[in-house]
Amino acid sequence: MIKKNPRRFFLAGGMAAVLSGCASKFRSYSGPEVTRIRLYKSDRLLVLDGSQGVLSTYPVGLGFSPTGHKQFEGDGRTPEGTYTIDRRNPNSLFHLSIGISYPNEADIAFAKAQGQSPGGDIFIHGGPRWGIDPLNKRDWTAGCISVTDRQVEEVYAMVRDGTPIEIYA
Repeated sequence: MIKKNPRRFFLAGGMAAVLSGCASKFRSYSGPEVTRIRLYKSDRLLVLDGSQGVLSTYPVGLGFSPTGHKQFEGDGRTPEGTYTIDRRNPNSLFHLSIGISYPNEADIAFAKAQGQSPGGDIFIHGGPRWGIDPLNKRDWTAGCISVTDRQVEEVYAMVRDGTPIEIYA
């Protein structure tokens, strides 16, 4: 007869649970609804608000030229103003990504008046696959908002399409 070791069984079960939790980048969230997102560019801080107050905050990286409102394609700036979350990309080159509705009508009109493109494809996303550590080199994107992979998993689970995002200088 083989004697079973309950401690070993418990440890093996615990390890299996931990490893299965690491297997997916898609998390579930059953907490309060995120009603608004605020980004404070100068503080490099992303804030998720619910109806009762702040739900979560994250340090962020921005575009490689972080000062000022995005005006043209390739300027390396992160937009400022009020937008909405309008799409998500589970197959992003940046782990996961959540789209922001830039450019709006005013952004398009301004760029057109200057004979330029306003650009687009502004996202909240995780880190790249080519070795930049988003916490050690903060402002490396082309205008997007970067967080760590683990943080974007949380944001991706918490935020729904249609959520407003206010981006402040």
